[in-house]
Amino acid sequence: MIVRDLNDARQTERLVNADGWDSTRLLLAGDDMGFSFHITRIHQGTSHVFHYKHHFESVYCISGEGSIEELDTGKVHPIRPGVMYALDQHDRHRLSATSEMVMACCFNPPVTGQEVHREDGSYAPVLEDA
Repeated sequence: MIVRDLNDARQTERLVNADGWDSTRLLLAGDDMGFSFHITRIHQGTSHVFHYKHHFESVYCISGEGSIEELDTGKVHPIRPGVMYALDQHDRHRLSATSEMVMACCFNPPVTGQEVHREDGSYAPVLEDA
């Protein structure tokens, strides 16, 4: 059994900081669960373009408000507590926060914890990370 405390994890290398957001990686590839699980905070007033070409992601909003825009169609969906979205088509998207958003995120394949977003908003394929 794996048991981790979010506040404790935020005091370790499991907290990844980036411009306008941070993510605490509670489960990683090395945990051998087949997915990774993160608590991500999107800072108020920020907007981010992501395109996970090599990963699937599902996200559940715990708190805060904002929107997600499907960049290929222009369709915008409001994000608020209780809303989930899944990037089942490796969707290129813009995530914008009107207030700080706290999100629970799952990635498949799991991330290792060392990924950084590339210029196109993606993470490298898992084999490139190995």
